[in-house]
Amino acid sequence: MKKIVLLPLDERPCNYNFPYEIFNNENYNIVRPNLNILGDKKQPGNLDGIAKYLLKETKDADGLVISIDTLLYGGIVPSRLHFDNFDTLNNRLAILKEIKENNPKIKIYAFHLIMRSPQYSSSDEEPDYYEDYGREIFLTGFLGHKKELGLASPNELLQLEEIKVPEKYLNDFVNRRKLNTNMCLTSINLVLDNVIDFLIIPQDDAAEFGWTAKDQDVVRKVIEENTLQLKIYMYPGADEVANTLLSKMILKIENKKPLVYIHYPSATSGQLIPRYEDRMLDTTVKYQILAAGALTASSIEEADAVLFVNSPSSNMQEAAYQHNHYREYQTQRNLVEFVEQIKYVVNKLNKPAIIGDVGYANGGDIELIQMLESANLLTKVAAYAGWNTSSNTLGTAIPHGLMVWLNGQTKQLKNFLVSRYIEDVGYCSIVRHEVNKNHLEQYNFNYFDVKEQRGVVSEIIKKELLDFVNNNLPSLKNKVEISDLYMPWRRMFEIGIEINYIEDEEK
Repeated sequence: MKKIVLLPLDERPCNYNFPYEIFNNENYNIVRPNLNILGDKKQPGNLDGIAKYLLKETKDADGLVISIDTLLYGGIVPSRLHFDNFDTLNNRLAILKEIKENNPKIKIYAFHLIMRSPQYSSSDEEPDYYEDYGREIFLTGFLGHKKELGLASPNELLQLEEIKVPEKYLNDFVNRRKLNTNMCLTSINLVLDNVIDFLIIPQDDAAEFGWTAKDQDVVRKVIEENTLQLKIYMYPGADEVANTLLSKMILKIENKKPLVYIHYPSATSGQLIPRYEDRMLDTTVKYQILAAGALTASSIEEADAVLFVNSPSSNMQEAAYQHNHYREYQTQRNLVEFVEQIKYVVNKLNKPAIIGDVGYANGGDIELIQMLESANLLTKVAAYAGWNTSSNTLGTAIPHGLMVWLNGQTKQLKNFLVSRYIEDVGYCSIVRHEVNKNHLEQYNFNYFDVKEQRGVVSEIIKKELLDFVNNNLPSLKNKVEISDLYMPWRRMFEIGIEINYIEDEEK
């Protein structure tokens, strides 16, 4: 059995549980830290405990998949709040050299985020001042960048002059960005020194212009100067990257390089720029396939698996509002052909069909799921995901599908597939909005604060999700047991869910 040590981006299920559920099996032991040394949203993890965990567990490991942000700052949110200096952070990063010295054969696949700049005002995951000045801080970077490039319109230049952000807040934000970017450059040096074998530098909540784009330019320049493009990838993403790196590492160990064919429902789907991202969808899709250890195929016939990327023709919308009718979804994409192709791949070609449902941001496409149900395909496809950003979805579905290709559709992987329908479509697209609208106020809760991980809200959601399955997914009716459901950060944005899918032969 091979041993791969994981240090996740934080303690949420998408980072802590997803990689374990997809990859841990009789051939690969995925070792995770105890939750008690990881953080709690804005509370950083135990950095000394994390260092001891890494040194202990990597001595006899075949691989390490590591979030540099957790190693340095204690998690993704603490990376936006810390007051550490370069020397302190550099000393923490040096543990990777020690790991390599202790175990020269270990392969280290790492990811190190470029700090995000959300487009809205909220302090939920940012410094307190972002509640009042978040939108203004974003626009200062976005419009200022366009001005530097000579692309700002007269109205945008006027808007930039009118934005007022207290200097102390802007300085705090900008200085932390500079330090975090310098740490990214230090991670690149570890690639040059052959300490890190492969590195992904993802962008969380990116935009075409602004603070993140400018930092990306700094990092890209260093990558290009050192001709490291094949050892360091940069593309949008965050919470899914551990899945991607584990897939790459396992396929490397197995000496396999599957070919994946890409299919869209519209001729222009690949050209749209998804919400919260900075480049055309097709560019990112191909990066995601490469980063997961596969290559793109030129035809379905030569492909080992087919990636079906559900997306509009342009102008991606939010999942909570998909009951509205949009031209980009109704007449400019062909969902009928899309599903018929899935049916052909599954039933005739007997190849894994992987569905990256990026039709909407922050939730799955209800119409697509209804059609998959109608075609009796829900549990026949290899993998499905449709949550949060486009890259979060792709970096979940592709590695999951590649593991089905490698290992077959195991009980564990089937449970994960069914859980994605329940969480990504049932919760993210329907139940989250309904509970927020109809239940929270009576308990004096709000979207960002439901007080408990397991309490009245989690019980309401559990009941609503079971109702969703039984009323909307007949093929799953009475076949789903929810053994646990909780609110990891005591808010409505995400849930943790453990399900058991009962197949007919088990009854």
